[in-house]
Amino acid sequence: MQTPKNTYIHIPFCKSKCHYCAFTSTVNLKLVDEYVNALIKEIKFRYQNNIQDTIYFGGGTPSILPVELVNKIYKLFDLNDCNEVTFEVNPETVDFDYLKSLYEIGINRLSIGIQTFNENILKLIGRKHTPEMALDTIRYAQNAGFKNISVDLIYGLPSQTVEDFISDLGKVKNLDIQHVSLYGLQLEPNTLFYKKTPENLPDSDLQAEMHEYTAKILDDFEHYEISNYAKSSFQARHNTIYWQNKEYYGFGCSAHGYQNGVRYSNTSNIHKYIETPCEHEIEHVVSEKEKLEEEIFLGFRLSNGIDVEYINKKFNIDFENKYNDILKKYLNTEYLKQTKNGYCLTEKGFLLSNIVLSEFI
Repeated sequence: MQTPKNTYIHIPFCKSKCHYCAFTSTVNLKLVDEYVNALIKEIKFRYQNNIQDTIYFGGGTPSILPVELVNKIYKLFDLNDCNEVTFEVNPETVDFDYLKSLYEIGINRLSIGIQTFNENILKLIGRKHTPEMALDTIRYAQNAGFKNISVDLIYGLPSQTVEDFISDLGKVKNLDIQHVSLYGLQLEPNTLFYKKTPENLPDSDLQAEMHEYTAKILDDFEHYEISNYAKSSFQARHNTIYWQNKEYYGFGCSAHGYQNGVRYSNTSNIHKYIETPCEHEIEHVVSEKEKLEEEIFLGFRLSNGIDVEYINKKFNIDFENKYNDILKKYLNTEYLKQTKNGYCLTEKGFLLSNIVLSEFI
C-alpha cells in the first residue's frame, strides 16, 4: 500500500463569499472549533505517519484560523528538511504578528489572494481588502521572514481594461515576489456571477490580450505551467505533484485525494463532515485508460510537456502512432511543438489548451 508524501488540507471558512468563488466555504465561523476537531480526527484516522514533503492549507480562507489551531494541525505531520508548507492568506485577515507566528511554527510559503490592485474592481468582485492592505500583507510577510511568496491575480474581471491588468503585473514585478498564479475569470455554477452575469466583462479576445502581456512583463519569471509563473527554483512543489499525476492525501470538507489508484472526495456539506469526517463520499478506482488520459492532460499543463518514452514504457503504447492525427493537426497550427523528449504546448497553445487537450480524452 502506497503512502502519499504530499497533503492538501481544506479550511472552508470565509468572512464573506467572493462573487466569483465556487470553492466550498461558509461564513458560519461558529463552526471553526468543531470543524478543526473533526479534521484532526480524519487526519489521525487516515494519515500513516510517513514523512511528508509538502503540505498545502487551502480554502476558503485558512488565515481565519487562530495560529494555535493551525499549529495543532501542523504538528500532526512528520516533515523532512526539504519540505514546502504553503498557507493561503487573505489580506483582510492577517497582520504582521499573525504572519510572524505562522513562520515560527514552520509555515514557509504563503499564497496571498490579491486578485487585483484596482480598488473599484475589488469592490465589484466582492473582495473586502483594499490595495493598501494587499501591499501591507506582502510587506508583513517579507518582514516576518518569508522568502517564498506567491500571489494570485485574476484577469478578465468586470470593467477591467488591458491597462488595469498591465498595472497589476507591474506592481507584482516590483514587489520581490517569487511566484504568481494567474487565472482567467470563469463564471462557475453556484456563484453570484453565474446567477447574475456582471456588466462590462472583457471578451475572450481581450482576455487573450491580457494573458499575452504576462510573459512580456514578468520576463524574469518562468512560465512553467499554464496558470503559473515562478522565479528560478520557486516552482510550487505541492501543485506540481498534481500535474505530475502523483498521489496525495486530501483532508477536510470537500477535499479530494488520490491514493493507491483511487481518487476520492469528502462531502462538501460541512455539517455532515463534522459528524462523519472519516467517511469518503466518493471513491473511484482509476482505470488504465483514465490514467493514460490524466497523464497526458496533466502533463501538457507543464511547459516541459510530456515525455513520450516515459509514457510508452508506463502504459505499453506507441504514443506517436496512437495520437498521430492529433499531433499533426496541432503541430501544423503551432499549438504544439516537439521537444527533446516529446511534445509541449506553445504559448499560443496554452490559450486554447482546453480545446487541444480535449482531443486526447
